[in-house]
Amino acid sequence: MLYLNKKDLKEIGIVWQELVGVIKKSVQILQEQDFAQPIKPYLRYHDIKNRIIAMPAFIGGEINFAGIKWIASFPGNFKLDIPRAHSITILNEANTGRPICTINTTLISGLRTAAVSGLILNEFLSIKRSNHLQFTLSIVGLGPIGKLHLEMASTLLSGKLKAIKLHDVDSEAFNALSDLDFYHDIKDKLIFCKTWEEAYDDADIFITCTVSNQTYINKEPKKGSLHLNVSLRDYMPEFIHYANHIIVDNWEEVCRENTDIENMHKKYALAKEDTSSIIDVVCNHVSHSWKESDIVMFNPMGMAVFDIAIGGLFYNKAIKQGKGQMLEA
Repeated sequence: MLYLNKKDLKEIGIVWQELVGVIKKSVQILQEQDFAQPIKPYLRYHDIKNRIIAMPAFIGGEINFAGIKWIASFPGNFKLDIPRAHSITILNEANTGRPICTINTTLISGLRTAAVSGLILNEFLSIKRSNHLQFTLSIVGLGPIGKLHLEMASTLLSGKLKAIKLHDVDSEAFNALSDLDFYHDIKDKLIFCKTWEEAYDDADIFITCTVSNQTYINKEPKKGSLHLNVSLRDYMPEFIHYANHIIVDNWEEVCRENTDIENMHKKYALAKEDTSSIIDVVCNHVSHSWKESDIVMFNPMGMAVFDIAIGGLFYNKAIKQGKGQMLEA
């Protein structure tokens, strides 16, 4: 069995358009119903803010892997100076069930999360008719997921960025950005905001990457803006009155666990049929009916099939490049 760690993944190479392409191919396979993905269980004990989640899945088509991601999220870990999230992904041969790869890093999970956002971002850009548009990108939360979204979005929006507005409750988070490999490509566009409102105002693309357990976003957004609600618990239910289009990756997954979608469902009776799925957007082209002034909100709970697909990409590349460590059975 092949073992891959963070160093291996970085040596293999992170190509955002390739990662987004794998997610798009995965969505097309979902449309064809060639997948299996049970509702993921949450393991909780003692402090209920903590959770360990099992995410098993099979995805067929040309990807054709099964596997599981086992991810722990302990928000209080920052007090111990260790990461909030820890995860491991195991890939199985689809035809035999034989375990062939273990990826021991939260990076694979973060890459999946940002690549899914990237796919929706590309769909959003497709409705902007002018090739000369300049966008203001805003990100709230500059932990590992926020930094990956900053890299992904600045890459996909290359040449189209007017400004990048960033906010984090920890002011030290800004200083850490200078260590990023791509920092010098974007530093002239960075604006560090003291409040989320400052980042929110005039944002064309607004991304939440926080660990907030309390909703706070209650302002009307800019017309024609995209809201990538990655952290899922930042928007007050009243945002339903502003959003022209609400997208989810999977309704059954996201309408639970005190997400913004569940709160909209409870308070305003938001139903599955009131939303579009990621399949609707990518395969059924519902975005073709969006107006440029429409406000779009994407709420991804995280689908295991995408983790397995991204893991499969890195496994195949690792085999070709001779990366990783082979473990004896």
